[in-house]
Amino acid sequence: MDKYAVFGNPIKHSKSPAIHAQFAQQCQQQLEYEAILAPEDAFIQTASTFFAQGGCGANVTLPFKELAFAFADTLTERAKLAGAVNTLIKQQDGSITGDNTDGAGLVRDLMKHQTKLEGANVLLIGAGGAAKGCIYPLLLAGAKRIVVTNRTESKALQLAEQFASYGEVTGCGLNNTPDIGFDIVINSTSSSITGEVPDVSPTVITSCLVAYDMFYSDQQTSFLDWVAQHNQQTQLIDGIGMLVEQAAEAFYQWRGVRPDTSETFRLIRG
Repeated sequence: MDKYAVFGNPIKHSKSPAIHAQFAQQCQQQLEYEAILAPEDAFIQTASTFFAQGGCGANVTLPFKELAFAFADTLTERAKLAGAVNTLIKQQDGSITGDNTDGAGLVRDLMKHQTKLEGANVLLIGAGGAAKGCIYPLLLAGAKRIVVTNRTESKALQLAEQFASYGEVTGCGLNNTPDIGFDIVINSTSSSITGEVPDVSPTVITSCLVAYDMFYSDQQTSFLDWVAQHNQQTQLIDGIGMLVEQAAEAFYQWRGVRPDTSETFRLIRG
């Protein structure tokens, strides 16, 4: 039976085994999928052993996405631009391709919520790996302009410069974020993990139609709570759908079959 896995540290909390088990059942695919706790100093050794013992593909989560980027023999364009890999694919010749399905997962989830991306002004809060992985897919989906705002302004400017040739991308600091009438505001920071909120002015969300937090939890996140306080008309979306959609994209890359994510979403949301 074909073997797949997700590598992370910690990994016990991962929903990926349940997601991929549902995908396999739905698509009538015979495969095994397990969560593997990789030592923080031995990811490459752990991944090499997995593939040497017959592994066909793997997902990679924190803190190993940059190491997976280095581990892969070849990279997809979106993985190169993201500078990180969350999906490893074993080719017929035994080589490993690194892909990044996070941005595609975000875009597919936004589209499932009927979000209009064509011509949209997007505010992207944060300039870390999560932000980096979604700029190119958002531009491909038709975003007119992306403003990256970050606590350390130089990181936002650096990210904007990297993607400037792909579309209109600018950078700024949190305290000088321009109010240009954003349609979509995306929080890619980890602020909601600790119940905090990025230090941006509420004016930047007064006209937004969709607020998206890449973090998810059983309760509404602190970022979405904050948005709701200042704009009651905004559609609030957390990152659980992105998790399911990026997994579906990985499953498609491995098996050539795209699962219907609606049933999986209901299962994982509980």
